[in-house]
Amino acid sequence: MGMTSVKSLSKGYLPSWLSSFRLFINYIISFTLSSILSLLWFYLKPWVKIGLRKCTGLCELQRICYKTEKGAQRSLEVEKCVYSSKCQIVKTIRNQLDDVAKNGRFNSSNTREVVQLVENAVESICNEKEINPSNHPEFVTAMRICFLQIYGYKNLQYKINCLRNVPIDLNNSKHVKKLTKLWNSLNPNNPLQSKISSQWIEIGFNCEDPVANFRGIGLLGLENLLYFSINYTKNAQQILNHSKSTINGFPFASTGIYLTYVTINLLNTGRLKTHFYNSHFGTTCLEDFHKVYCYLFCALEHLWLKEKSNNENDLSFIKEKLISKLDSELERNDIILKWIPL
Repeated sequence: MGMTSVKSLSKGYLPSWLSSFRLFINYIISFTLSSILSLLWFYLKPWVKIGLRKCTGLCELQRICYKTEKGAQRSLEVEKCVYSSKCQIVKTIRNQLDDVAKNGRFNSSNTREVVQLVENAVESICNEKEINPSNHPEFVTAMRICFLQIYGYKNLQYKINCLRNVPIDLNNSKHVKKLTKLWNSLNPNNPLQSKISSQWIEIGFNCEDPVANFRGIGLLGLENLLYFSINYTKNAQQILNHSKSTINGFPFASTGIYLTYVTINLLNTGRLKTHFYNSHFGTTCLEDFHKVYCYLFCALEHLWLKEKSNNENDLSFIKEKLISKLDSELERNDIILKWIPL
């Protein structure tokens, strides 16, 4: 046994416990170095910023705005800078804008207050950083756009989560009207017989009562399906027809509701920032969210047909593949989710 162990070691083979121990030591060393470097940067960063300010004559926000094109890269860097700033003026600005956005008031229907807040924010930053707006008009414009994008996104999160928390009620005439519109847009030649009907199962609901499918996603799930079916009727009807195929069908409505969950998750985790910051140089609204949802529905159907799936069990694999594809795409700072409606 002793000779075998010596020979194994001489040939480069290590016992499993020794290999594990070596990996553990490497991890500890790597973690320690990383922590030391992070700590050093924490203390050195203010001095580095002061040095750069002296050398370039520009503050950090100016350097970001001048070195990047408008869009995701610039707005993400500005957002990070604003939220990591220890400057009391910047803290006050972000708290004020956060309060407006997180209460659903940072939108186009409240233009006067939004414009005033943004102008005050940019003016306060210029005063604090000793920036003459007349000499740096590009910076002023860039900061206006960044603030509109950053807090417009937060406002959209508020709006979406409010809609999600509204349960669908068949005793609410407005909700019933929306459900009827959904049915009529998808099946114009086949009238709905009643609010609770087996007809709902034909378009992919799990049971005769469509409300059951919307539990947990609320009115938002219905609004998504309705927007898609009314504004992109040809696409919606084509996907519905494919979903009814006996060869490679899938539940249309249930899949659509699942995609609402996916879109909410992308929004709330910030992964949709790259898309919105590249495609909207102002505030975002509910319709912008709906359009991303429509893109996802069409992208899912494309993958489904491409994979030539033939049973509902394959749908989980297709969903995972779609999410993986989205995660990869949304990591890019130049991404805009585009699709061509029928």
